[in-house]
Amino acid sequence: MAPPVVSSVSPNQGPTSGGTTVTVTGSGFTGVTNVRFGAKPATSYTVNSSTQITAVTPSGVGSVNVTVSTTQGTSGQVVLFTYVTTPSLSSLSPNQGPVAGGTTVTLTGANLSGATAVQFGGVAATSFTVNSSTQITAVTPAHAAGAAAVTVTTPGGTSNAADPNAFFFYSAQPLLTFLAPPSGPTAGGTAVTLTGSGLLAATAVQFGGVAATSFTVDSSTQITAVAPAHAAGAAAVTVTTPGGTSNPVYYVYLNAPALVSLVPDLGPTDTGTVVTLTGNDLTTATAVQFGALSASFTVVSPTQITAVVPTGPPGPVSVTVTTPAGTSNGLMYTRFAAPSI
Repeated sequence: MAPPVVSSVSPNQGPTSGGTTVTVTGSGFTGVTNVRFGAKPATSYTVNSSTQITAVTPSGVGSVNVTVSTTQGTSGQVVLFTYVTTPSLSSLSPNQGPVAGGTTVTLTGANLSGATAVQFGGVAATSFTVNSSTQITAVTPAHAAGAAAVTVTTPGGTSNAADPNAFFFYSAQPLLTFLAPPSGPTAGGTAVTLTGSGLLAATAVQFGGVAATSFTVDSSTQITAVAPAHAAGAAAVTVTTPGGTSNPVYYVYLNAPALVSLVPDLGPTDTGTVVTLTGNDLTTATAVQFGALSASFTVVSPTQITAVVPTGPPGPVSVTVTTPAGTSNGLMYTRFAAPSI
């Protein structure tokens, strides 16, 4: 009888630690006495037939010849099995994104060639491309919020899931519930407190599509942002984090108030005179002043306020209206003393 012949092994590569179950195909596999991977014998083997053996690889490095020995001799044809180093990851960029998935992540490491799987917290990447032995580009799958271990599997094994450089952080989409104050001048400059959830790591705050002049993340539930200049009207305010962009809440930009007339424009020094102030953008009035004295008032319409003149000394005094957008121009009201007898 002729010595055995090895024609192929499948798979033909595996980790350096060994343990790969390999199917050896050939002929003359009767009376097998040994199966070797290089100089080392297989950890175990089973002769399935005269043309097939199942063998478990020992540990090893590099490419080694697979041989089968029988009572008739040892196979001589060179059929190689290649030991592949276990892959490792050194960084992810970016290392955070939304729970919905869809983030394209660059995985950097070593021994990444031949990758057969990339997983994020045990969930297969939506897709991945092996760019080189040191780089893979993968698209994140959907996953619950929190840290997810990223692993790469190759014929050399699976990378270490506990490696601190191999975690991707899933962020919940930010949510806004309210803001205060709710309005301010078109010139901007108002410090606005935004309240919600999932606000950590915010990368942008916008008012009607315009970036906030500045913002500070106070906590996961609060951001303080300075409103930029914007046209009058309601502006949608949103916060963007690695988890996505929030729902909108609305901030109202106001024109500064302006006064055109007051009727009457004179009266006695004692209180009680009701004055009608006419002008523009008076709806959100927060104060009516007669000089340094505050008056009680009623907003009748965007163009009209009625105010009760406070008691004061005789003479002229400037009357102004203040809103969240600022303080109006002043109109003169004159108090006169009652005649004496």
